[in-house]
Amino acid sequence: MLRDKLNDAMKDAMRARDTAALGTIRLILAKLKEVDIAARTEANREGVADDRILSMLQGMIKQRNESVALYEKGNRADLADKEKAEITVIERFLPQQMDEAAVEAAIREAIAATGAASIKDMGKVVGQLKAKYAGQIDFSKASAAVKKALGG
Repeated sequence: MLRDKLNDAMKDAMRARDTAALGTIRLILAKLKEVDIAARTEANREGVADDRILSMLQGMIKQRNESVALYEKGNRADLADKEKAEITVIERFLPQQMDEAAVEAAIREAIAATGAASIKDMGKVVGQLKAKYAGQIDFSKASAAVKKALGG
């Protein structure tokens, strides 16, 4: 479904002659093809699932945020603006991000569902969150909150 949405967005950007969006969407599709190829096996020739695509998109946003910080540090506002524009295009394909209260509630729910009792169970909790809330939570922040909730 997300794959179709990306292809439709590329066609719309072509029709609108929106070169900035078109370039970013092509980057997304190229990265998706790379992920599909890496995930191929003899038995499975299908592309990756939507949750994996959402994870890939979040990784692309993370890379661009790191680049923005470096460009701003190096006084390259033009390149930082380009990266920010790409982030805006990529975010169009992600579901609405959960607010802090919703993330806390999801963490409490995941801890209860997995029966996590200590920091050793952090992997189970984060795995549960990734399975249920892929693309809706910033997992770099969520993992710190899980660690804090488990007493780490």
